[in-house]
Parts: sequence; C-alpha cells; structure tokens
Amino acid sequence: QVQFVESGGGLVQPGGSLRLSCAASGSSFSSFGVGWYHLAPGKEHDLVAGITSGSIPRYTYPVRGRFTISRDNAKNTVYLQMNSLQPEDTGVYYCNYYARSIVPWGQGTQVTVSS
Repeated sequence: QVQFVESGGGLVQPGGSLRLSCAASGSSFSSFGVGWYHLAPGKEHDLVAGITSGSIPRYTYPVRGRFTISRDNAKNTVYLQMNSLQPEDTGVYYCNYYARSIVPWGQGTQVTVSS
C-alpha cells in the first residue's frame, strides 16, 4: 500500500506563499494521480487540487489561479505551490490518491495564514 508523507507547511502572512511537498512510497508512483486535500477546523477533508498520472492538473474553484500542482516522477514527489494565501486557506494539508479510493491519511502539514 502506498504511503504519503507531507511537508513544507508553516506560518505565513496573508498574501504570502508556501510550497508543500508530498513524497509517496512504492515503485508505481507514475501510474496514479495524486491530490492535495485541505482539512479546516471542524470540517472534512476537501480536495483542493489533483494531478493525473499524465500530469494534467485539476483545481477547485477557491484555489484556481493561486495554487499550482506539479509532480516529479523521478523523485516520487508531488508539489503544491500556494500563492496569494488567505486566512481561509489555514488548516492541515494532506496528499492522497486522486480519483481513486483514499488510503489512510498521513500526518499532514499545517498551514497557518495569519497576520
């Protein structure tokens, strides 16, 4: 079973930027899509961006134009470049499969947007 490990979160002021990284275990990384999910306090995991095995990105409306998802198959890693961050982007970010059944969540990485 693939395991996902997230990193790169932190505290940033509104309008700032962060780049999150998602490292996946296993040798079949290039064969599946990966998504980034946002868990805000009191809510459920919401997909914010996904990238297919063919590197086609998909974004949900709230992050379109601000976030960029990309992948490096040689490093088994997916990135989420987050620009123009807003307080509502605060939460824990997780990566997991995109467009297929979710596996157990990793530890996530905390993003806090505050002045």
